[in-house]
Amino acid sequence: MKLTIALLQLLPTGSLKGNMEKGIKACFQAKEKGADIAIFPEMWSCGYVFSHEEASLRECAIPRYGSFVKRFAELAAELDMAIAITFLEQHEPKPRNTVCFFDRHGKIQYCYSKVHICNFGEEDDESVLDAGDDFFVTELDTKEGVIKVGSMICYDREFPESARVMMLKGAELLLVPNACPMELNRLAQLRGRAYENMLAIATCNYPAPHPDCNGHSTLFDGVVYLPELPDSRDTCVFEAGEGEGVYVAELDVDMLREYRHREVWGCKNRRPEVYGIISERNHI
Repeated sequence: MKLTIALLQLLPTGSLKGNMEKGIKACFQAKEKGADIAIFPEMWSCGYVFSHEEASLRECAIPRYGSFVKRFAELAAELDMAIAITFLEQHEPKPRNTVCFFDRHGKIQYCYSKVHICNFGEEDDESVLDAGDDFFVTELDTKEGVIKVGSMICYDREFPESARVMMLKGAELLLVPNACPMELNRLAQLRGRAYENMLAIATCNYPAPHPDCNGHSTLFDGVVYLPELPDSRDTCVFEAGEGEGVYVAELDVDMLREYRHREVWGCKNRRPEVYGIISERNHI
C-alpha cells in the first residue's frame, strides 16, 4: 500500500473568500497529481494572520460547521481525496487554531485544536486563543486501504508527548499544519518524532516570503533501518524548497508496517511505571 500526500505550500490571498478559492484550486491540482490526502498550512482561513484586539479577532474567526469548512468537506467527496483544512475557529471563551480532517467521502474524521498554543508573552503570540484538550486518531479509508491518522499543529511538534500519545493510540501517519521557519532544528524535531515513534509525519508550511515562514514542507516516513542496507537510511523522503507550490510525496505504508513489526522502537520496551513525573506540572 502506497499513499500520495499533497503538501499545499501556498501563499494566502488576504481574504477568506480568496483563500477558499485558492485552496479549492490547489486541491484540484493535488488530485491531478494523484493525491490521496491534501494538507493545508496552519490556519489557512486567515493565513495565520489575526488580531489581538477582541472584536477583530472574533470577526476573523469562522464556525466549524460554516460555509468555508463545509466547502472543503464537499470538495473531498467530489475529488475522492481526503482533505485536512485549517482555520481560526469560533469558540468560547476564545477562538481556537483548528484542523478538520475529511475523508474521501466528505465525512468528518476529526476536528483537532492546537493543544500547545504559542504563549510567549509577545505581542504577536497565540495568547488570545484557546487551547485544545485532546489528540485524535482515526482509521482513514483511502482507495488504497485503511491507515490510522492523527494531527498535531506547529508548536505541538516541540513536545514529544504529542506524537507519543497518538502513537499509543495507534497512529501510523501524523498530518502537521505549520506556520514558522522550518530550519535545521525544527526539521530535526520532526525526524526525531518519526524515529522514536516509528510513524510517518507529513508537515505543510507556508512558503517564503510569508512572514516568519520559509516553506520546507516535508514527509518523514519513520523507517530508519532496512534489512538489505548496512547502515541507517534517511527518513526524509521529501522536502520542498522555499517557493510556493502543490507538492506531492509518496508514503510506502507497507514498508512502514513491516518495519514497525520487526523493530524495537515505539511501544516494545517502554517503562510507563517510571514516567510519572512527565504528567506532573511545574518542575522547572
